Amino acid sequence: MIRKLQAVALDCADPVRLAEFYAGLLGGRVVADPEEPQWVEVHGFEGTPLAFQRADGYRPPAWPDQERPQQLHLDFDVDDLDAEEERALALGATVLERTDQIRPGANWRVYADPAGHPFCLCVH
Repeated sequence: MIRKLQAVALDCADPVRLAEFYAGLLGGRVVADPEEPQWVEVHGFEGTPLAFQRADGYRPPAWPDQERPQQLHLDFDVDDLDAEEERALALGATVLERTDQIRPGANWRVYADPAGHPFCLCVH
């Protein structure tokens, strides 16, 4: 029987850079093993730890193009969508879709992290 989800791992070209982005976004800390530079984790926030793995020839997803699909995305609960968007953008995120502006009543927005992985900020 599986006890728990240990981590969610994302492929990328620069695991340290991506870990730093998510550590800043989530208030976590980067955990890196100098003996294993291909793998970096972020711990110290509520939820499942995130891990970042160097992938040679990494190509980011192209939102919403299915030729290079997202494969997965992360959703984060927030209290203040505008404030958290500002913080995410300052850390290096880019807006992919202002869902709340094109879908009346939508309570989420879609972004890309610095490696191109989509994630959503959602008002719970």
